[in-house]
Amino acid sequence: SGPDSSLGEDSKRGVEIAIDDKGGKILGHDILLTTEDAGCTPEGGATAAAKLATDTSLVGLIGSSCSDETVGGIATLTNAGLTTISPSNTRPVLSDPNRGPDYAGYARTAHSDAFQGKAVAEFAYNFLKARKAATLHDGSAYAQALQQVFADEFVKLGGEIVAQEAVAKDATDMKPVLTTIAAAKPDFFYYPVFVAVGGYVTAQIREVAGLETVAIAGSDGIFTADLLKGGGANTQGMYLSSPDFSAFTGDYGGFIEKHTAKYGGSTLSTFHAHAYDAANILFAALEKVAVVEADGTIYVPRTALREAIFATKDFKGVTGSLSCSASGDCGAPVIAVYEIVNSDPASWNPASADAPNPKKVYP
Repeated sequence: SGPDSSLGEDSKRGVEIAIDDKGGKILGHDILLTTEDAGCTPEGGATAAAKLATDTSLVGLIGSSCSDETVGGIATLTNAGLTTISPSNTRPVLSDPNRGPDYAGYARTAHSDAFQGKAVAEFAYNFLKARKAATLHDGSAYAQALQQVFADEFVKLGGEIVAQEAVAKDATDMKPVLTTIAAAKPDFFYYPVFVAVGGYVTAQIREVAGLETVAIAGSDGIFTADLLKGGGANTQGMYLSSPDFSAFTGDYGGFIEKHTAKYGGSTLSTFHAHAYDAANILFAALEKVAVVEADGTIYVPRTALREAIFATKDFKGVTGSLSCSASGDCGAPVIAVYEIVNSDPASWNPASADAPNPKKVYP
């Protein structure tokens, strides 16, 4: 719920389409989908995980949406024997080989921001020819980590980070922090935040002396028409990094046709296809390990299910050929940068072949 709801709803749609493709059944039994709202916060993740961990009807999970939710709840899920596959968590440390036992039940089909931050730095330095950059984060695990990866990579390329600032996720007046950033005179400003902060920053940035024409960019946390609603006219010309939809090796076009038929409009954010792939990895693992009794009763050994998910190799998904590492990375880290070419939220349609908005500009 709240300003980041499009991220969760976008992924939920991907899961629903995967269920449709299975005819709503697996091993002769109905697939029943339930959801919890974790609110994109560690506290929300902890609360949702506590509820899910006590639900004995659950065999597998898709989520969470935000990295903060996973930080708050993954220990509870892992210790309950459950395994979850996130379509949209991108914080690098979540799949670090040294992440610890609490993460034994965690995998993801999303990329790591170790790749996304590097891609944005290369875009800024090599494509835009920027040499002085500033960053802003909103205190979330996602934003803090991503802006730091960008900063480190930008410096490696020869650039200079002239300011690294932060605001609270509930902040609305961005003029003070933007004034501080303006004083540092960046030629590229990167704020990989979530929707509320992204909207306020974008709406106010051109009113701050020194930032009237600076190149501005965000990432997949604000890759949604909701940013256009909050940021208004200033979103036009803004850059957003995201998974590279054109690099998906599966039938993404077919997925979009199903999405349009089912929901009657454009995709909401960036990770619908990753959620579809996550659901299908879960279904395939279930079919491998489920124990079917003579009377049709099915038992799902949770440890065996976890092992089957992590053993996924060369799985043909929409986003590509997926293989899971020992630390849970299953996705293909292919990143692109898109430009918002129309600030009207009604024009949002990145999957359009004729008039995409945002439009891919890099690589």
